[in-house]
Amino acid sequence: MDLTFGDQDAAFRAEVREFLASSTPPDLKYKVRNGIEMQREDVVGWHKVLYDRGWVAPSWPKEYGGPGWSLTQKYIFDEELGLAGAPRIVVFGINMCGPVLIGFGTEEQKRRFLPPMLSGEEIWCQGYSEPDAGSDLASLRTTAIRDGDEWVINGTKTWTTKAHWSDWCFLLARTSSEGKKQEGISFILVDLKSPGIEIRPIYLMDGLHETNMVFYTDVRVPVANTVGKIHKGWSIGKYLLAHERMSGGSLGQHKTILWQLREIATQD
Repeated sequence: MDLTFGDQDAAFRAEVREFLASSTPPDLKYKVRNGIEMQREDVVGWHKVLYDRGWVAPSWPKEYGGPGWSLTQKYIFDEELGLAGAPRIVVFGINMCGPVLIGFGTEEQKRRFLPPMLSGEEIWCQGYSEPDAGSDLASLRTTAIRDGDEWVINGTKTWTTKAHWSDWCFLLARTSSEGKKQEGISFILVDLKSPGIEIRPIYLMDGLHETNMVFYTDVRVPVANTVGKIHKGWSIGKYLLAHERMSGGSLGQHKTILWQLREIATQD
């Protein structure tokens, strides 16, 4: 098996490297290198740079606005992003919810949500973890009770990254108490401007505000915002996690961090 990169791969890497060198704003590279907290306008601005180039959604099919890259090209691009010191986009929409909508969403959901997700007009976050349901996610307590054509959502989500920036959240909520605890869970899209939502910051050890507690009190959401079959969200949630884990690799970013640590360690 030949595991070396071919000439086409080398040419693609050179194209990506040249683009990033000429298009990454110096102030954002400085923030990335020095661990300075990004603001929404920073990340949205960078998102739009990649969108204009057609490279913001490497894993999306061409018919939905993706570049149609091979797996090798996707990982070359991701590595070069990190090596260039470029910021990463907010991945919850493009890398997580987007593939779910492409795979399981209705045509109406795709038309409504994919274009503004792709352009950066709407930013997304993930509502999975709860105070008593993290690694054991099936123990979640957030409920969505049906009232006609709406869900009424009550519960608390925690460690919700970028909720304070976001326009929408995809979350898992319990819609039935029957059967095993993995059953009766639905995958629901929630407008964070809806009445009854409170977002409180969680400050991490480095003092940065990345994550949040999000409280849902009688939040009304259209049942039409359910992705896939009602009560069958557990399988969709697992499908999404595969995309989440793969998008978290960032080989180039980790190489850059290790090089920075080596520089620090060798200083007098």
